[in-house]
Amino acid sequence: MDVSTAYAECERITRTEAKNFAWGIRLLPDEKRRALSAVYAFARRIDDIGDGDLPDDRKLELLAGARADAVDPSARPDDPVLVALADAAERLPIPLDAFGELVDGCEQDVTGHKYADLDDLVHYCRCVAGSIGRLSLGVFAPGLLPAEFARAADHADALGVALQLTNILRDVREDLINGRVYLPTRDLDLFGVTLSVRGDGHLDPCGGALAELVRFEAARAWGWYDRGLQLLPLLDRRSAACCGAMAGIYVELLRRIAADPAQMMTGRMSLPPSVKLRVAAGALAGRHG
Repeated sequence: MDVSTAYAECERITRTEAKNFAWGIRLLPDEKRRALSAVYAFARRIDDIGDGDLPDDRKLELLAGARADAVDPSARPDDPVLVALADAAERLPIPLDAFGELVDGCEQDVTGHKYADLDDLVHYCRCVAGSIGRLSLGVFAPGLLPAEFARAADHADALGVALQLTNILRDVREDLINGRVYLPTRDLDLFGVTLSVRGDGHLDPCGGALAELVRFEAARAWGWYDRGLQLLPLLDRRSAACCGAMAGIYVELLRRIAADPAQMMTGRMSLPPSVKLRVAAGALAGRHG
């Protein structure tokens, strides 16, 4: 398959499926934009397997196949996403083995893993989102020296955890309806919260205890953002703008969740395009957070 056609398909997937990340990706120069679109498209494929409607045993088969594809994407010359990913990995130091961690996290979703405490949840967040941060770093900063790359990778991992914790708070209701609970059991017990959906389709606020728990978890996420956003000064201007735009959208979402937890109890919160555009423009101008 022609490489340019393969990249075009990855960019199409990114435009249509990456509701938040696409705002940052479009700020990159052409080569990096195409490469990050290839990373996103393959990550999206893995996520879609885990979140799909197939029987669990079939999902695990497909996830095993995706793990193998990530090791050697060039072995599938008829697959546009893998063709683009193989080309991107040949041009840039993208750590393809990190896709294996994403598969690990999706396997936990399929098997219905429960999260006992914060450490357990952070491990999951590192698998499904910290891995994407480290993959993206290979696109953002290919010229970093090994010691610099290790420090940057730690910040990229932390930023991924922050974004995933924000996702979890946004999606508590939706995840519960789908049979998934990510909030740690220890925290639910500490605040006396039993997650349930009322007859009107809204989460039971548990007499205000759920809102207090959400604010508690949001405060934890802020700490991860503090660590993760230290990545930006290590990147060139366009890469920092991309990363800052993606992170800034989630920062704004977390602010709104913490300010009014009742919103996430009634439906899936999202930001209007005008706010996302403002955040992206600010990131391009060097304003982050």
